[in-house]
Amino acid sequence: MSASPSRTPGYLAAAGTVALWTGFILLSRLAGRSPLTAWDTLALRLGTAALLLLPFSGDLIRTAWRDRRLWILALLGGLIYGVFVFAAFKYAPAAHAAILLPGMQPFLVALAAAVILGSRPDGRRMLALCFIALGIVFAGVHEFHAHGGPSPDTLTGDLLLLGGSLAWAVYSVLARKWQQAGQRDAQSPVTYDAWTLTRFVALASTALYLPVYLLWLPKALDQVPPVMLAVHGLYQGAGVTIVAMMFFLKAVQVLGAERTGALVALVPVLAGVAAAPLLGEALSPWLVAGLFCVSGGAFMAAGRATPRSQ
Repeated sequence: MSASPSRTPGYLAAAGTVALWTGFILLSRLAGRSPLTAWDTLALRLGTAALLLLPFSGDLIRTAWRDRRLWILALLGGLIYGVFVFAAFKYAPAAHAAILLPGMQPFLVALAAAVILGSRPDGRRMLALCFIALGIVFAGVHEFHAHGGPSPDTLTGDLLLLGGSLAWAVYSVLARKWQQAGQRDAQSPVTYDAWTLTRFVALASTALYLPVYLLWLPKALDQVPPVMLAVHGLYQGAGVTIVAMMFFLKAVQVLGAERTGALVALVPVLAGVAAAPLLGEALSPWLVAGLFCVSGGAFMAAGRATPRSQ
């Protein structure tokens, strides 16, 4: 049965989101294997995003720049996430990133929500988290079968990925908490909607990061072709930061958060499997099983929560 015409734009937007997020993992790993430093890739991402968003940021009222919460979100979702993740791609394969970034988000968001909001997952989400944990175990078995255990470099990359994923989970929970608080407070001068956060995080992170990068951090921009710089800048800064966000919001608007989240759960499998032919990375039945378990867990976590008795 074909999709309802009214939902077709939603499915197209969800497909665009999945494609861009899958490409983010593959392209970031490609940058990690190139002479570019992690600092270079982050500068290209933030600088391009800020340049494109600056003309649309005139309505970021002055109080937004004095809002302590927005700066915390910029540090978590912009700088800390970017530094950890792009450093990780120098060491960890794309399949590990597929598991530990989008795949681990339901697990880490549940942990962050428990600590920050005092909430706890229902039975369905607990089962989903068990599937994700099983997928990580399978990925570990793959490492022991393929390499006799994770190498120091791979372990370093995995820990960096986990740190970046945790930063994004805390960012997500805090943004949701403060958005709900702002909606209850009609006098609040700042909103924490996706468009405000996208612009502020990009601009504030760039303002903090670029001076440090230009003055003190190592660079290798002259060691790669200019077209590679353009591709990374446009894909990371425009595609992932701006276009994927717009696609995701459109999909949520048309399909709902649960159905969109279930479709986005395809990212770990697609990125992990595509890394084998495109990047020449090792793929085994254990790793494939791990990818499917993680995506399955993310799919279940995205489903509508079962109402709990009071």
